[in-house]
Amino acid sequence: MIKRMSHACCYVLDQERAKRFYTEKLGFEVRADVALGGESEGGGQGFRWLTVGPPDQPDVEIILADCRMGHDPETAEQIRALVAKGAMGTGVMATDDCQKTYEELSARGVVFTQEPAQRPYGIEAVFRDDSGNWFSLTQRSAAG
Repeated sequence: MIKRMSHACCYVLDQERAKRFYTEKLGFEVRADVALGGESEGGGQGFRWLTVGPPDQPDVEIILADCRMGHDPETAEQIRALVAKGAMGTGVMATDDCQKTYEELSARGVVFTQEPAQRPYGIEAVFRDDSGNWFSLTQRSAAG
């Protein structure tokens, strides 16, 4: 039986730049940063296993994946185009105070596409990472 989700994949355009964004701007910790293999038996290239996560949630890792990881060149380019276009909504980041977190992240240079607003489930703002992925920043209401 499945016990919990441990990793989630977020395709990024540049892993080193994404690492700086997630650690310096969002305050996440690097959980793993390992170069894996060179040429594989199937002719594929090695890749960088880079994961980050929120300090208060040590059992969760977001994989900052190169778009080529596990994909043929044509598919990788399609993924890159979707990420850069901002078509990839990656997830929800929870906060206890959406307005305060919005102000803190904005001061660090995080770009928001929607300012905090009341929703049926709480207060939500929407931001983009440095690759174009968007995230909901949500303060859930007591009923939400």
